[in-house]
Amino acid sequence: MINEIKQDAETRMKKSLESLQANFHKIRTGRAHPSILDAVTVEYYGSQMPINQVANVNVEDARTLAVVPWEKSMVPKVEKAIMTADLGLNPATAGTVIRVPMPPLTEETRRNYIKQARGEAETARVAVRNVRRDANADIKALLKEKEITEDEEHQGEDAIQKLTDKYVAEIDKLLETKEHDLLQV
Repeated sequence: MINEIKQDAETRMKKSLESLQANFHKIRTGRAHPSILDAVTVEYYGSQMPINQVANVNVEDARTLAVVPWEKSMVPKVEKAIMTADLGLNPATAGTVIRVPMPPLTEETRRNYIKQARGEAETARVAVRNVRRDANADIKALLKEKEITEDEEHQGEDAIQKLTDKYVAEIDKLLETKEHDLLQV
């Protein structure tokens, strides 16, 4: 029973870590990366579609993305969607290719992105701690129902704490890497 609680806790902690990684990909570092446009949606025959489902998004060079819509008629719609996505990007169209240059980050925007990254990391830490709290509550419930002994309770709580420490350390490592990326000029 404790192993099931531990496995469930680890699965939920892993999801928190994956969510943090996805959120970090949305924070620009000044380098071009296709995932920057993941949140952009384009109207395609009456429905909103992610940009990567109506166009190829490639890295042309370190500071430029190349977006090639699959249909020529989609070029103006894709360009407009990128401009209105509130990402601070100004696409330039050349025929069927939309080039999206990444503006260089100023010191102020770097600091703001670092604050945002720290906030995301803290949210992930809180999520991991909430998983720990839930798992410990489940273990205490087992003890209350006399399904496990006090020694098993302590061992289970220690195992959950080790998991928590492991995932919090991974979150800190991800944050450190993201801060390093943001501070590189």
